[in-house]
Amino acid sequence: MRAARADFWSGLALAALGTYIVVEARRWEYLGPEGPGAGFFPLWYGIAMVVLSAALVVSSALRRGSAKGEDIDWRGAGRALSAWLALVVAVAACKVLGFTLSFAALTFFIVAVMYRRPLAVAAAVAAASAAAFHLLFAMALGVPLPVGVLGF
Repeated sequence: MRAARADFWSGLALAALGTYIVVEARRWEYLGPEGPGAGFFPLWYGIAMVVLSAALVVSSALRRGSAKGEDIDWRGAGRALSAWLALVVAVAACKVLGFTLSFAALTFFIVAVMYRRPLAVAAAVAAASAAAFHLLFAMALGVPLPVGVLGF
């Protein structure tokens, strides 16, 4: 399958998803008395998805003639899918481990496996990132992060 053709079809799928998000977000309050409502962010997110996916569809149509014989980079696709899988696992683990530990584990995986950095560097980045999120949200903003069975 050619990359331009894959971009075309994925662009159409993302445009459909973006359109669905826009339609659903229009049902929610856009602006309330206290500022942006529940529909503010999803509406603009959906609009951005539609615009960017349209650009993907157009660019893939323009490239179609010059992309003869261009195949999908399966190694790159596998790396992207493994990052998505790691994110899914981190979100699922959030209930058990809490946000701080699941985010640290996700960060460690991305740095150590995806970027192939030394384990000590990955551990330091994971610990610093998790601590920064905790300091910013839980301490500075007073927004409680989900806690796990270990209490943090």
